[in-house]
Amino acid sequence: MGFDAKYRSLVRAALIIGVALLLPQSATACRLALALGLDASASVDSDEHSLMRAGLANALTSPVVMTALFESAAPVAIFVYEWSGRRQQQVLVDWTILDTPTTLTAVAAEIVAAPRGDDEFPTALGYALGFGATQLAAAPACDFYTLDISGDGENNEGFQPSHAFAHFPFDGVTVNGLAIGGAAVDIVEYYQREILRGPGAFIEQARDYQDFEAAMLRKLERELRPMMLGGL
Repeated sequence: MGFDAKYRSLVRAALIIGVALLLPQSATACRLALALGLDASASVDSDEHSLMRAGLANALTSPVVMTALFESAAPVAIFVYEWSGRRQQQVLVDWTILDTPTTLTAVAAEIVAAPRGDDEFPTALGYALGFGATQLAAAPACDFYTLDISGDGENNEGFQPSHAFAHFPFDGVTVNGLAIGGAAVDIVEYYQREILRGPGAFIEQARDYQDFEAAMLRKLERELRPMMLGGL
């Protein structure tokens, strides 16, 4: 994107956000509760981990995603965590209502700044899903609930994703995935088979961790815009 096009995009996003902040609040306090789970297992090295953290922060604060977030008067609630082994889930951002660009910027900074927890544990996807569902059960009251799991490998510790879906509170929850290539064969097919759940659920693919930011941006825009359009 050239400088002029990028500048016009930024100006458009700023204008839309400004108008949205002047709109009266709708009857719905929150249109979407979005929980984002990031893979921090042993297959993710320090460079890949940094790319993932920065990629999420940059995607959240991109003009495209900011426009999708703030075009509607009803805000989005966000929760961000990292997962690896059975009981290795680390909260990066507790439930936060993204009601202003300032709040969004602060959340992005939290994501980047939080220290990494354990980095030597296997890939316990079932536990990651169960943890996410439990957190969504404690989310603010919203119209829709989405759990978003990003990872590069198949479950290799603890119970399977199917067990999580059977025994944790997934009623009314859509589960999407961001499958990251490079560490496992057929990771996209595995995520499609094991992770997707609910109406409209989808998989976004990143070729590798260098491609994570672009993939996350596409996924967030797709997740946020239907909720915004549905509230009109």
